[in-house]
Amino acid sequence: MNLNTSLSGINLENPLMPASGPLVGDSEKMKILSDFGVGGIVTKTISSKGAEVVRPCIYGGQDFVMNAELWSEYDPEVWLDKFLPEIKAEINKPLFISVGYSKEDMENLIPKLDKYADAFEISTHYVGKDLSTIQETLMTIRKHTKKPVYMKMSPHIPDPVGFAKMVIENGGNGVVAINSLGPTMKIDVASRKVLIGNKEGEVWTSGPAIKPIALALINKIKKALPQCEIIGVGGIASAEDVIEFLLAGATAVQMLSAAMLKGKNLYKKIVDDLPSALEKYGFNSIEEVLNTELQTGNVKYDPIYPSIDYDKCVNCKLCENICPYFAISSKNEKVEMDKSKCFGCGLCESKCPKKAIKNVF
Repeated sequence: MNLNTSLSGINLENPLMPASGPLVGDSEKMKILSDFGVGGIVTKTISSKGAEVVRPCIYGGQDFVMNAELWSEYDPEVWLDKFLPEIKAEINKPLFISVGYSKEDMENLIPKLDKYADAFEISTHYVGKDLSTIQETLMTIRKHTKKPVYMKMSPHIPDPVGFAKMVIENGGNGVVAINSLGPTMKIDVASRKVLIGNKEGEVWTSGPAIKPIALALINKIKKALPQCEIIGVGGIASAEDVIEFLLAGATAVQMLSAAMLKGKNLYKKIVDDLPSALEKYGFNSIEEVLNTELQTGNVKYDPIYPSIDYDKCVNCKLCENICPYFAISSKNEKVEMDKSKCFGCGLCESKCPKKAIKNVF
């Protein structure tokens, strides 16, 4: 099974990379992740000085991570004198160097980092929503490197297509979408306090919980700008997720939060699972997924009523309890649908733990 993909002529042996964050905070960590078989390596965001990070800084929920970290806690000199030379000497994979944030930072950092980078990922997380400011940053970068440049987009950007168009028109190669969502907050009721965050009690949320947002924004950009290369990030936790992101419009993907929730060896598991996942869904290669058009827009307005497979149904009554239209009841230990009330919404089918309800989707 051919898992290869490429970004601006950079070949990746598979589409999975780590996302910028704690797991790629130094050369030792990146070497470990490389050994898990990822297709490329991404650094933690390097800025003009090391970040001062509040502690505690990471909270893990069921399907999300809340993170109060900022950029790399190391000064750029540590990266230039130690981490990057070690990475280039020990890891034979494409290196995407994450850099932030202002055009002044880029004037200083890009010329120094350029010899180590196969490509640059530029974080815009703390820059704001003004595209003209981000444009100036990108134009500054382009003065100092011929390497591919990917601008990382935060979900709070009001015009995602406008963001991507600006990137392409000003010499960027594409976008990384999406960054973490926020500001968000975690409150502990027992202690009456915010558990984690900055002075305002704010953190940023990532992980599987934000996957639907990431998929929608990636697809919106790809449909409007087919020429824009997209690195998808935000919620990947399985080989099937990788395929979803590629179908949405990404060419490669990044994962971080799910590995922090489920364990770092999730990288190896996903890479190992990709061939069987592709085969399961009828694909022969990553390239075939990328060349498959995602079908959208086939909307209907008349209801399609669910059917019940009574051989699978265990009468758990979940469908009855959650139905928004009160159309499902359990009589004589048997689930029944009242079509006069059923709206054909699909909630029961999507939530049935035994997959006993079907036909709506």
